[in-house]
Amino acid sequence: MSRIFVQEFGKTASGEPVTLYTLKNNAGSQVGIMDYGATVVSVVVPDKEGNFEDIALGFDSFERYPEDSPYFGSTVGRVANRICGGKFSLNGTDYTLAQNNGPNCLHGGEKGFDKVIWAAQTSVDGDVPTITFTYKSADGEEGFPGNLDVEVVYTFTNDNELQIQMTAQTDAPTPVNLTNHTYFNLASQGRGDILSHKMQIFADGFNPVDDVQIPTGEIYPVVDSAMDFNIPCQIGARIADAQDGGYDHNFVLAKKSGEYAMAARVVEEQSGRVLEAWTNQPGIQFYSGNFLDGFAGKTGATYPKHSGFCLEPQKFPDAVNQSQFESCILKPGETYSHKMAYVFKTE
Repeated sequence: MSRIFVQEFGKTASGEPVTLYTLKNNAGSQVGIMDYGATVVSVVVPDKEGNFEDIALGFDSFERYPEDSPYFGSTVGRVANRICGGKFSLNGTDYTLAQNNGPNCLHGGEKGFDKVIWAAQTSVDGDVPTITFTYKSADGEEGFPGNLDVEVVYTFTNDNELQIQMTAQTDAPTPVNLTNHTYFNLASQGRGDILSHKMQIFADGFNPVDDVQIPTGEIYPVVDSAMDFNIPCQIGARIADAQDGGYDHNFVLAKKSGEYAMAARVVEEQSGRVLEAWTNQPGIQFYSGNFLDGFAGKTGATYPKHSGFCLEPQKFPDAVNQSQFESCILKPGETYSHKMAYVFKTE
């Protein structure tokens, strides 16, 4: 029977308790999510032989997350990805943000949504567990305008589908682009690299980037390039030919923006595990763990370069500064709505 287990996971530097919620379904799979950063801490699902293992990178205890985590499992915002120079203009007003990634603002700044405690409420609909996280981001927080009310709802179905519904409302125009930043290794966290995983991304194009990872504003076709994953291909097969020798790019999905559809599919053949990423957003960031550098992770594992991958559905990076991209500005009276899911299967 599906259940939600609640336990203390640690305390912040200021003494706030951090709570870990474990959603378990009828299939015996489970997902651990903590209220700090509305963060996915673990994903335990079976391989083709029925062996259950954790496939999400992370830490065994909370204490490592505030200082050491490269956004393991986090809900990132108010604006995911990079904003050029940590600056943007909106309705004639200039805004200055933290430069926490070289000259740019990354994933909401120094204290983005990944580094705050979210209010949590659990429920079970029939036998399907759900947890709802809410957070009020104050006007001026990390330099962004407007009070923003954010809700992130995780539902873990009996078909091993982790559904994530993100919504937000504001009292003043403000950029919003939320996503989830879980790192996966379908063989099991800490078990080698992900270069032999077969990746498929349903995309026509991608955003080339400059030397500080800001999109140039162009959309290049993926065809006949190392960025073409329309036919399943091992991540490592052409990674040396990718820009900067690794994948950390936004892919322009072939579907219509707003249409909810599968954006990517990944297979790890030895375990038989399959991950599908679904979204209603126009793009998805594929990151091949280029900057992992030997982190000491869960259960004594280490996470060297390419030991995990991320699939982050999103609006295009730096859209607030690039008018040719779909707007990321949320206005009063509107509701930002991002529906996404990670679906776990075997074959």
